[in-house]
Amino acid sequence: MWNTTIDGFCKERCITEARDLFYEMIDQGMSPDIVTYNSLVHAFCFMDKWLEAIKLFNQMILEGINPNIHSFNILVGAFCKEGRVTKAEAIVGMMMKSGVKPDEVTYNSLMDGHYVVTVCLLQISFAFNIVLSRYVFCKFPLLSTSSASSFLLSLPVALATNFSFRSYGSNPRNIEESMASFRALLHRHPRPSIVQINKILGSIARMKHFPTAISLFEQVESKGFTPCLVTLNILINCFCHVGQMTLAFSALGKILKVGCQPDTITLNTLMKGLCINNDVGKALDFHDDLLAKGFQLDVVSYGTLINGLCKTGKTRCAVKLLQKMGRGQVKPNLVMCNTIIDGFCKEKFTTEACDLFHEMIDQGMSPNAVTYNCLIHGFCLMDKWPEAAKLFNQMILKGINPNIHTFNILVSASCKEGCVNKAQAIVGMIMKSGVKPDEVTYNSLMDGYCLINNVGESGKVFNKMITNGLAADVFSYNILINGLCKLNMVDDAFNLFKEMKSKNLFPDIVTYNSLVDGLCKSGKMSFVQNIIYEMHASGHASDIIFYNILLDGLYKSHHLDQAVALFKRMVDQRIQPDTCTYTILLNGLCNGNRLNEAWFIFQYLLVNGHPLDVQAYTVMISGLFKAGLFDEAKALLYKMKENKCPLDFVTFDAIIRPLLGKGESDKAKDLLNEMFTRGLL
Repeated sequence: MWNTTIDGFCKERCITEARDLFYEMIDQGMSPDIVTYNSLVHAFCFMDKWLEAIKLFNQMILEGINPNIHSFNILVGAFCKEGRVTKAEAIVGMMMKSGVKPDEVTYNSLMDGHYVVTVCLLQISFAFNIVLSRYVFCKFPLLSTSSASSFLLSLPVALATNFSFRSYGSNPRNIEESMASFRALLHRHPRPSIVQINKILGSIARMKHFPTAISLFEQVESKGFTPCLVTLNILINCFCHVGQMTLAFSALGKILKVGCQPDTITLNTLMKGLCINNDVGKALDFHDDLLAKGFQLDVVSYGTLINGLCKTGKTRCAVKLLQKMGRGQVKPNLVMCNTIIDGFCKEKFTTEACDLFHEMIDQGMSPNAVTYNCLIHGFCLMDKWPEAAKLFNQMILKGINPNIHTFNILVSASCKEGCVNKAQAIVGMIMKSGVKPDEVTYNSLMDGYCLINNVGESGKVFNKMITNGLAADVFSYNILINGLCKLNMVDDAFNLFKEMKSKNLFPDIVTYNSLVDGLCKSGKMSFVQNIIYEMHASGHASDIIFYNILLDGLYKSHHLDQAVALFKRMVDQRIQPDTCTYTILLNGLCNGNRLNEAWFIFQYLLVNGHPLDVQAYTVMISGLFKAGLFDEAKALLYKMKENKCPLDFVTFDAIIRPLLGKGESDKAKDLLNEMFTRGLL
């Protein structure tokens, strides 16, 4: 009954009455369901109240109600009608990742959305042509006769003319041109070949409009076209990039069904799809299965697997695969060796990286700039500057000129160490060698100055970058916004936030995290909700960093119950808390005089083998000492050593200070002696 009434109000555009009834049913102890939320979201979208629609959509998720296909289709359809196709595609991507399969309504909405954008552009073009005919061509009699028919066509015919014209472009410049070409092809007589359709589907996929390409394929099939191997390879690629590996393998089945044999592009695309969707194990199984069935793999196949293994921290497995390749038909190459060296360096296994470096030289491979860059980066990560400098000099002696990436590695490493003067000296070296600094160089310098809290100098580097003809990107703005927020200069940060949006730079999750962190630390919690709404309206999902920032802000502003509720909501949404999350939770509960809850959670984490670090132990030990639970704190201290978690100065201070504060210096002395005896200090 409630849902029927709310839906009725929504359809009559009486949105205020519908919303009042929604809150009234909640006050009376009734829980809204998916139907309630869908009716309200649809009504707000219909009335162009996007912020309210997104707010309700997010509220629905937070209440543990999973959106269904209808929920997603409401948003996709509404965005498409507004011509905001990129937002609609982002929602389709979110929808697929959440396990909801798009249906005909979804795909039709996407196609209509692209059509709206295209028609708007063509209407502008048509109007512009009329202006030309009236005010330009009339001055040229020789042109006016032959041109008249072009400009006296009715609007539909004029649009068709434009479509036909665009359909002949072999390389559409944007998604609107691709959609125009596609529609023209489908309505053309004689019937176009699948090869022509493949060109357009391929161009859309290259533009990364994967959901759109999938929707167009559905239309191609519905029009009776028979897909060929190329078509299905494009479809597989699109499914892989939206995380739908089941559908990607279904397309492989379709290849076999139409009588085609999958080629190496098909197989490599599927392997890459498994790797980019964090299923490297399945990619290796797929590789073994293909070899068992007699399929021939190539260098790209093995390069894909090695890259997938290294990116998931399984570099030693990649080495085994490389060794296995040495005994097969496809031999390892420099790119594969570089990938493994880079993987070892990122895992800080520079000894293994150097061993492979020397082994590849012994086998007759010549290292290139990429090889040296990987090794230099690895040594910089481990603060081994002499080794990095030695490699840099060796590189030059071998006749390999350092490129901008080489210099950027050194600049970035210096800045992260707080040695901005050294970084500036390297920039001077860059210029003397004839290499021009790029955005990465300037961003590293900006970040370096922010790390030492010199945001003013960071701003000067930002301005210098623009003066030198380089465009500031989202990363550049994020550095400054984060630097300002850390110094509680939140108003200045928001001015930059507005500036970046005015330059058509779209804030990302890092931008929003910095702003929320700044608002929390400056005590402006009332403004946080608006930023969260905007973030979700922009299609950005909250990550673990965001939750940690918000949890910490709620605890420090004494909103303890809200913080606990947020943590529970986070777990309900299957967002895995990390050690930082638990440390924030424990600290908040201890400081909020809820030690029993903190102790219960800590014991649960210990029993279940969660990797607790020194900060988590310190928070719990400090809480126990402050509560006068001396024996329990000491026991936890020894448990810390047993779990091979070493004490640091903060832990030591947390133990001794409460005792000294209570005038219990003898007890502090006895504890120190005991800690020395047991080897804790």
